[in-house]
Amino acid sequence: MATSEIYRAIAEHDVVFRSDCPSRPILDQIADKWSMMVMAVLVEPRRFNEIKRRLDGVTQRVLTQTLRRLERNGMVERRVLPTSPVGVEYSLTSLGESLREPFAHLYDWTVANASEIQARQRDYDQRAPR
Repeated sequence: MATSEIYRAIAEHDVVFRSDCPSRPILDQIADKWSMMVMAVLVEPRRFNEIKRRLDGVTQRVLTQTLRRLERNGMVERRVLPTSPVGVEYSLTSLGESLREPFAHLYDWTVANASEIQARQRDYDQRAPR
């Protein structure tokens, strides 16, 4: 089935757009920029501060919230390390790993189209009333 046919089928299936559709909170989590960046960083198990160092601009609070949501949704596993002081390590679960391929397609599309999108943003901003 072609991509356009898939989108057409989704659009014609009203339940996808209902406010009580169970996919909405999941899509909200997956589409969150920090969630996707955290999952991209977790190519191997990492400790909190290592994740934070790799994500320029993320605050400690936002990273903590993101990791908790990902853990709650079954994408990330939190493991307490038997060290002194106690350490915590995060890794992707098999469910989280299963998002790697679709995310790679989205990332590749973003990189391939970034220049065009930025040019269109500039064009829009020049036309838009201020």
